[in-house]
Amino acid sequence: MKLGDLEFHVLLDGYVSLDGGAMFGIIPKVMWEKKIPADGRNRVQLAMNCLLVHAGGKRILVETGIGAKMSAKLRDIYGVEGPFLNDRLKDYGLDPSEIDVVINTHLHFDHCGGNTRVEKDKIVAAYPNAKYVVQRGEFEHAKHPNERDRASYILENYESLPTAKLALLEADRAIAPGVELIRVPGHTANMQCVKLTGGGKTAFFLADLVPTTAHLPLPWTMGFDLYPVTTLENKRKWIPELLKEGWIALFCHDTTTQAGYIRERAGHWEAEPVKVD
Repeated sequence: MKLGDLEFHVLLDGYVSLDGGAMFGIIPKVMWEKKIPADGRNRVQLAMNCLLVHAGGKRILVETGIGAKMSAKLRDIYGVEGPFLNDRLKDYGLDPSEIDVVINTHLHFDHCGGNTRVEKDKIVAAYPNAKYVVQRGEFEHAKHPNERDRASYILENYESLPTAKLALLEADRAIAPGVELIRVPGHTANMQCVKLTGGGKTAFFLADLVPTTAHLPLPWTMGFDLYPVTTLENKRKWIPELLKEGWIALFCHDTTTQAGYIRERAGHWEAEPVKVD
């Protein structure tokens, strides 16, 4: 999709299956299962949607999916299908070496596992010429996670990246024309969303603030959220903004609706799907 001089595409890295109760927090299963059915292990299937952005002469990758380093045991636990991200890059005539910037909204394994790869028994940057951009607070926490969220962080996805390849932010930042990173805490203390603007249009990558269209209602937040009340406050801030301004919402985990316009019908928010490619 073109937004003036900016162009972006949604690239699917694959699928991951996570516990439905954890994905929907306080919402009873009899309600959330109507939106996303659970499998026999109470898991719901989620897409890992990434973005390829062309802006200001730079090739920017938002999220890197789950990567290919997981053990067979973990792949079974999480129902992993993929990774497909680099195959999707090839569809656009790109090699990983041609990516200039990698943006991680946060460092949970399903968003940054593709940051690195194994080469001759060593963990190396999967995008060797890219600068990796993440909030400093997220990076510092990810190196020393606590008992509450330790399972979400896998050190080999980011710890071995050379310091020279890291851009650690401490606030909102525009990193290219029309590409703005906005700190939106709740899921983690320093998660960031991505705002794409050009040609009088805007698309907003919601990351795990609103991971799927099923999470649009205000109380439908994840058990994974470290700061659920902050998530609620930010949903109350950003969803009406998307609705009012007519921005395109980009969903990182929805398997059927990667992008859509937020509409209000009968007092409820819904996503009207929009094709971006």
